[in-house]
Amino acid sequence: MLTGELRNKVDKIWETFWTGGITNPLTVIEQFTYLLFIKGLDEAETYREQEAVLLGIDFERMFPEDKQHLRWSKFKNLEASQMYDIVSNEVFPFIKSLHGNKDSAYAKYMSDAIFMIPTPQMLSKIVDGIDNIPMKDRDTKGDLYEYLLSKIATAGTNGQFRTPRHIIDMMVKLMKPTPEDIIVDPAAGSAGFLVAAGEYLRKNHADLFLVQGLKEHFHNDMFHGFDMDRTMLRIGAMNMMLHGIENPNIEYRDSLSEQNKDNEKYTLVLANPPFKGSLDYEAVSSDLLKITRTKKTELLFLALFLRILKTGGRCACIVPDGVLFGSSTAHKAIRKEIVENHKLEAIISMPSGVFKPYAGVSTAIMIFTKTGVGGTDHVWFYDMKADGYSLDDKRTPIEDNDIPDIIERFHNREAEKDRKRTEQSFFVPVEEIRENDYDLSINKYKEIEYEEMEYEAPSVILERVETLEKEIMQGLQELKEMIRG
Repeated sequence: MLTGELRNKVDKIWETFWTGGITNPLTVIEQFTYLLFIKGLDEAETYREQEAVLLGIDFERMFPEDKQHLRWSKFKNLEASQMYDIVSNEVFPFIKSLHGNKDSAYAKYMSDAIFMIPTPQMLSKIVDGIDNIPMKDRDTKGDLYEYLLSKIATAGTNGQFRTPRHIIDMMVKLMKPTPEDIIVDPAAGSAGFLVAAGEYLRKNHADLFLVQGLKEHFHNDMFHGFDMDRTMLRIGAMNMMLHGIENPNIEYRDSLSEQNKDNEKYTLVLANPPFKGSLDYEAVSSDLLKITRTKKTELLFLALFLRILKTGGRCACIVPDGVLFGSSTAHKAIRKEIVENHKLEAIISMPSGVFKPYAGVSTAIMIFTKTGVGGTDHVWFYDMKADGYSLDDKRTPIEDNDIPDIIERFHNREAEKDRKRTEQSFFVPVEEIRENDYDLSINKYKEIEYEEMEYEAPSVILERVETLEKEIMQGLQELKEMIRG
């Protein structure tokens, strides 16, 4: 996590944007990001220069001789109007044209970047602020970006729906990505799931970077994210690059349309797809409608995951509770498809406060494997009651947290076989799910233990009431006399 001092520095820069009239948090993050990037380019060039001197070799410069004045270390010392002129008229066009390869995430990301800082004074102030932020290691960059992104949450702009970081981390730990996985989030937003999967691999499979093929795979082919909001795409691509993934496949795509041709391409889906949407049939790819004829995005995304996964591929996604028990034909069809033709492994029911302050919906995490031949036998249910934060709009940290328990039990499901339906987690056999119209809501199967209370005989209770009555009357009588006295 960021230190308090760093947070204060970031907050000050944020305030400068705000008072200068840039109040949409997404725009602030974008502009902030461009400048961080420009500073990072200069730092990378300086590092390569020092290395070249040390090794006595030449290297390919990013900034040619006639472009040296475009480097952060050069323009940051200029007076405000001169700096403004160079950054807006020269640095921006230069960084846009940096990567000739139009397919790199960097080129896609920067091609429609617009410089929006309105005045020289404001730019000068922001450059000063950013210059004081130490950005040496990947962790700081990552944490800094997480902190910036958390500000979208508090503003709730543009209906952007950020999945809380601790929920993302839990889902990644449940799925345990491997160095060979090909991971996709078809509703990627700021790329939180992809970043967390990358961090998990660095921590648990650091040796992958020693194997050339796996290292190449990690940087170029492992991570895929699609979104329909260009600003979020840029922010997502940046998020991944700041977390040290060199060439993430982050691109503009309407995942549910015919435009998305992906089929049996990925081995792991991690997603929190939008659940508020309702689409026209014309806008939806026809093969998804064959699985479930519906206009509801949350059902169509499940059909999409089944199509884009390779056989044996796994999915962990967040669904609104309605998906689990909805009684429409489309709801039942998608649940039946997953239960009968694939392997449904787990349903983790989450409390409704998890997405506060910007949504109070009850949700669950659905985990399944694409098999094409069935395989669902016992489905594991877990009733999550606490996630380490209060379930009100404030979401303050608290002691109660089921997440470590969920991860531990999920990875040790053999030991879950004998649990009773009154416990926090338990198994339900597939036959029972079939009999219940493929209802997957935990309340359908959970049993609540009612304690049997032993009461005394009515005559004894009545005697007690009479005695109490007498005592009360006696007390009132004494009180009256005291007042009279």
